[in-house]
Amino acid sequence: MRLVSRLLFSMLLLLVPPSVLAEPVSVQHLRVWRAPDHTRIVFDVSAPLEHRFFTLQDPPRIVVDMDNARLQGPLPEVETGGPLLATVRSGAPEEGPLRVVLDLKTEVRARSFMLKPAGPYGHRLVIDLYDAKATQEDATAPKDDSRSSVPTERRVLVPPAARDRVVAIDAGHGGEDPGALGRRYRTREKDVTLSIARELAKLVAQTPGMRPVLIRDGDYYVGLRQRYDKARRARADVFISIHADAVPSRQAFGSSVYALSEKGASNAMARQLADKENASDLIGGVSLNDKDDMLAQVLLDLSHNKTMQDSLNLGDNILAELRRIGPVHMRNVAQAGFAVLKSPDIPSVLVETAFISNPSEEKKLRTPSFQQQLAESIFRGIKRHLARVPVAPSVSIQATNNPLDPPREHVVRRGETLVSIARQYNIHVDALRFINDMWGADLPVGLRLRIPSRQGDG
Repeated sequence: MRLVSRLLFSMLLLLVPPSVLAEPVSVQHLRVWRAPDHTRIVFDVSAPLEHRFFTLQDPPRIVVDMDNARLQGPLPEVETGGPLLATVRSGAPEEGPLRVVLDLKTEVRARSFMLKPAGPYGHRLVIDLYDAKATQEDATAPKDDSRSSVPTERRVLVPPAARDRVVAIDAGHGGEDPGALGRRYRTREKDVTLSIARELAKLVAQTPGMRPVLIRDGDYYVGLRQRYDKARRARADVFISIHADAVPSRQAFGSSVYALSEKGASNAMARQLADKENASDLIGGVSLNDKDDMLAQVLLDLSHNKTMQDSLNLGDNILAELRRIGPVHMRNVAQAGFAVLKSPDIPSVLVETAFISNPSEEKKLRTPSFQQQLAESIFRGIKRHLARVPVAPSVSIQATNNPLDPPREHVVRRGETLVSIARQYNIHVDALRFINDMWGADLPVGLRLRIPSRQGDG
């Protein structure tokens, strides 16, 4: 009889959904980050959960259902001063999914994904909101002429005299990713880097013939690939990523400058730093759907278009200027596989301004005067580098029939391969793939390929 009872109980268990038997997932906290192009809502949860959402109109809102989940307490009030999110409210059902409603100010396009534990966070449910109207306008607007084919006209080089030198300034970390934390004052790296980046942008903007592009200008996260993609869209002449490192030792001090490595890290510290910085996407919150797996694995060989050497020269100039205001941790530019520096056509460096883990340097990093000194030193290094590098011609669309004009496109002919085309223009095949966003094997006849300049023209 006891055996029969056990069998019946086991059969009943099989009929009960696993979510009913499992311990409810605790929804512990909520944060909202507002970026220029989207608003991010992040729920801290005790374990992975199944969820779904749907949109409603009149008024616009998004309903999020979380299976087998319960609120640990009332949802905190969140900042809703942006253009998309109005309020966040929840229901507290005794059974069934937990329902959270996002009241909206306008129609949005939404996406959601789960993040595994990383950095200071556990499991997270992320919901990104994009302005649906802006998305539709982007979809219907003409494409950037730097990437689109032009059937009746062709690209020609425009004399560089009137072109501003563009400096892309990347404040490391941001939003969900605070970066390193100071030991004495709990200073967040993301705040320090943004302050220095803004000071550097002011100096660039005040200089005739130069123009800054801030990769982020607020407390939100930008994916590592998106950082250099933004610089490339702006046709940046140089890319500067600003950081403030932390190591276990409190005695480490001084500034450092890093460039990309083709063959592995130049020393153990550079390798450890690159591994840590490359993990920012896991902490900052990047959906796996955003990542090109092949691109993440490919370290572009850029020796043919001199970008690698230009990066080292840029780093040398910045390091020389930083040495004038204080000690440097490494005498030479170090190298490692930093994902944020992998633009194939922009000289790029990562500047570790100081060690936020050193109490003395953390205190200095908090002061506007030291932030200004760092920005001025980086700026002088950039100017020294650009003064020695000819202005790269900009690309414009003009009607021309002159066969001697330098080609900016290549139309694929029968029998050609990416390798043969790359050899024809003396560039690396991976640079050709990258600049045309081509990672498959298809190469149809008649396809127009954009040809990167060997001098770093983007």
